[in-house]
Amino acid sequence: MNNAILNFREPQNETVLSYMPGSEEYILLKAELERQSNQQIEIPLIIGGKEIKTGKLGKVVMPHNHQHVLATYHQATDKEVKMAINAALAAKDEWMNLAWEERGSIMLKAAELISKKYRFQINAATMLGQSKNAFQAEIDSACEIIDFLRFNVYFATLIYQEQPISENHTINRLEYRPLEGFVYTITPFNFTAIAANLNTSVALMGNTCVWKPATTSLLSNYYLMKILEEAGMPAGVINFVPGSGATISNIVMNHKDFAGIHFTGSNNTFNHLWEQATKNLSFYKSYPKLIGETGGKDFIFAHQSARPLELATAIIRGAFEYQGQKCSAASRAYIPASIWDEVKTILLSMTDRIKTGDVCDFDNFVNAVIDKNSYNNIMSYIDKVKQSDEAEIIAGGKGDASVGYFIEPTIVVTRNPHFITMEEEIFGPVMTIYIYEDDKFEETLKICDETSPYALTGAIFSSDKYALLKACKALRYAAGNFYFNDKPTGAMVGQQPFGGARASGTNDKAGSHLNLLRWVSPRTVKETMIPATDFVYPYMTK
Repeated sequence: MNNAILNFREPQNETVLSYMPGSEEYILLKAELERQSNQQIEIPLIIGGKEIKTGKLGKVVMPHNHQHVLATYHQATDKEVKMAINAALAAKDEWMNLAWEERGSIMLKAAELISKKYRFQINAATMLGQSKNAFQAEIDSACEIIDFLRFNVYFATLIYQEQPISENHTINRLEYRPLEGFVYTITPFNFTAIAANLNTSVALMGNTCVWKPATTSLLSNYYLMKILEEAGMPAGVINFVPGSGATISNIVMNHKDFAGIHFTGSNNTFNHLWEQATKNLSFYKSYPKLIGETGGKDFIFAHQSARPLELATAIIRGAFEYQGQKCSAASRAYIPASIWDEVKTILLSMTDRIKTGDVCDFDNFVNAVIDKNSYNNIMSYIDKVKQSDEAEIIAGGKGDASVGYFIEPTIVVTRNPHFITMEEEIFGPVMTIYIYEDDKFEETLKICDETSPYALTGAIFSSDKYALLKACKALRYAAGNFYFNDKPTGAMVGQQPFGGARASGTNDKAGSHLNLLRWVSPRTVKETMIPATDFVYPYMTK
């Protein structure tokens, strides 16, 4: 019998490989890209540990070459969604009663498998299926997944160690129960790491899941599911259910054992799910926990003391890495007039050097946006700029969807701080800049704070400490992740817990213990050593 009390130590963040030409990782990744490009796989549902093929098929294509089919996938019908719920509920008792250290060991094994055995497989799948370049895939589908898995086990150690005070006559305990029922996980296309964390953080704390992955990230997500199975994840703990969001949600949200949502996606979708849950409160067993990270209209704000080269670099990286398809991507900037000319010159020089194209060419900084709908939506905003007398395009502005969904990195300058591209989330490679007079620093901070309903990430650039602190205070609620002299993207697990409030979500801070606490329902247990034998208290006796 194992009576050890394990204390998983704080891990270090996974080292990011460089993929320099000729390096071992460069050669291995290139070979894996070639292998996956020359095959077409079939992706089933995985419910209760069994692969299920419905015959209702869809296709996974390369966004940068949309005629190239990487996989066909089976889609769930009502029948399979109900099966997934039943499988999650059937697996719940045994999984929740498994020692938490054993659940943690599965997560740590999955991290090792990704780090050592499947790193290039899952990176290549993310590159080809989601059109990420080698570096963006490495920091996402390798390093961040590994970090989530390892750090969450450490965070769970801290949570389970947190216990109340006991006196001599009592023993007090906190039992960290999983939620009563099953959890619905809905994952986005843009980060394979989010797909991993939304499921494994929930499962680590003893819950079981019905997982609806984004159809545009199914290749990497399927490989991720297979890795979790190899790591020892029992059947039914995580049920992989591709298909229509409306079909799956309508069944899940109307089940009495629905216990919560772990979500990343659009604001509208999350609001709709919240409304559905509200209508069904009368027959749920418990109030469900609704945890979501939604949109962002993330900003870079510059003070007159900002260094132009540093500012321009942050704008290019913050706005155009992964084609701006990050919830944290910078899409609006406020720059003082006194430094604008120098910043503009650097921005134009940098955008001229950006290469766009296929992910297999590692020289390409920008690749394709995810699909046709996204391409059309982004181009519609660019067209609005072209038709307006309040804004102008100073770089980019063109798109070509003939082979892949390519859009040039686009920089817009507007005279109106409330122009549509300053206010609405675009989720593409479009940065809009407003130039303000130097003496209107505080006034413009207020505009920045009040412009968008979102409050996910933001940055302030300044060499003046007083200006940094003034901006930090003025923008206290404008961003859940706030950066001094850095781009507003690239949060690392354990270093910058991630999440925003207002319309950006419930701010439950993935990458910290705070998120894990949402997946437990604590119970206090008090044991009295010598129980009372009379109801009379001493003060009552004469």
